[in-house]
Amino acid sequence: MEKEPDVGWGCSKANTAIIHPGHEEEPDVHPLRARLCKEGNTLWRQWARELDIPVKWPGELMVFFDGEEKTAKKYIKLAKLNKIPGVRVVYRDELLQMDSSIGPSALGAIYAPTAGMISPFEAVIAVVENAVDNGVRLLTEANVREVKVVDKRVRGVETTRGFIEADIIINAAGLYSDKVSRMAGVNSGFTVRPRRGEYFLFDENVKVKPKKILHTTPTPITKGVYAITTVHGNLMIGPTAEDLPIDAKDESSTSEKGLEYLWKESEKLLKELPPRTKVIRTFAGLRPEPPEGHWRIEAHDDPWGFVNAAGIRSPGFASAPAIAYYVLNLIKDKYSVNLAKKKRWNPYRSDIVRVKGRPLQEVDELIRKNPEYGEIVCCCKTVSKAEVVKAIERMKKIGVKTVTIDGIKFRTRAGLGMCQGSFCRWRVALLISQYVGVSLHEVVVKNDTYGIGEVKVLLNQ
Repeated sequence: MEKEPDVGWGCSKANTAIIHPGHEEEPDVHPLRARLCKEGNTLWRQWARELDIPVKWPGELMVFFDGEEKTAKKYIKLAKLNKIPGVRVVYRDELLQMDSSIGPSALGAIYAPTAGMISPFEAVIAVVENAVDNGVRLLTEANVREVKVVDKRVRGVETTRGFIEADIIINAAGLYSDKVSRMAGVNSGFTVRPRRGEYFLFDENVKVKPKKILHTTPTPITKGVYAITTVHGNLMIGPTAEDLPIDAKDESSTSEKGLEYLWKESEKLLKELPPRTKVIRTFAGLRPEPPEGHWRIEAHDDPWGFVNAAGIRSPGFASAPAIAYYVLNLIKDKYSVNLAKKKRWNPYRSDIVRVKGRPLQEVDELIRKNPEYGEIVCCCKTVSKAEVVKAIERMKKIGVKTVTIDGIKFRTRAGLGMCQGSFCRWRVALLISQYVGVSLHEVVVKNDTYGIGEVKVLLNQ
């Protein structure tokens, strides 16, 4: 059950997209985080291959400056405790050989070779598509209103799409996991705070693009400011780490103060920053920060059948596959239920076939088979009409109730380029209108109607 119109629109979408190695977790303080981060890093390698998810494994450099070397070196000790391979210190000369984009005041770095980067929203989509192929039912726009408990056992949930019976409920509601937990009468004092992280996203065409994952030395509340080249080729800088009030769980706006802090930190981290005219987007994501940073992953007796996967702060995305297996084993052990592996389980899923990046000969072959591959809807990202139509079909297949412009964007990348949808957004809206059978006025962007009408329709005739 997902309260948004589509999957992956919450904490999973707007983050730094790092698959952390696990050398930044203190096993004595956060043993579960330390263990599951390492396991998740390994599992993502398998999952990304099987599910055709954009990913790369460049390794990470935790850059230290004057006065920070001692603090940075403690992560080598943590790496040994957590059995993270290859973590070592590199100094100035070797550092610049690894990545020449690093700023001149850097003294050295802690190198972690197993760090990776992924496309987080595409990863969520891939996992859900594969789950539905294997028999899972997805309900979008199904906001949970009540957890029904009878005789200390869960019986189901009341949602905005009706009552759903359930013997076991897994609460993975991110920022709202504390609210859902209270609905079940569990952890009444457990609260999740929103921690805002702001970012700069630059055009693909910039001079400085790090080869490695670069970041400053961590602080008590953040893993540092990162400078990365995303899996799609954009320079991205961020995040900040700002604790917001409890009631600000939808506050994803950016701030002048936060963005200026990022700019200052990145001027130190990188030898050169692109001009601000190359910034194509600023955005903010919210992370669920639980008390003392402790994840709440528990299977409860009271009520029987209620499982928390709550307060999953960083490195939550990196750990996600391992968390899934951990929850599975909790259910087996706690409730002694007979869970059998599907005989026809299919671990594979293929991504949408794309025009961008293909040799012209292959593009010609695609167009011969389907002429819609020859009609480009998004120029920035070279997205064809065929890809948009396929995305619509896939959204309907998994059970998305409302096909949105954002849903198309996250599946095809149309609108993620330099013009941020100025060219393609209305074209995508028109295709949704035509293929879904809704009025152009009713097409949804984010959580509201786009509101374009007949004048732009006439322009396309």
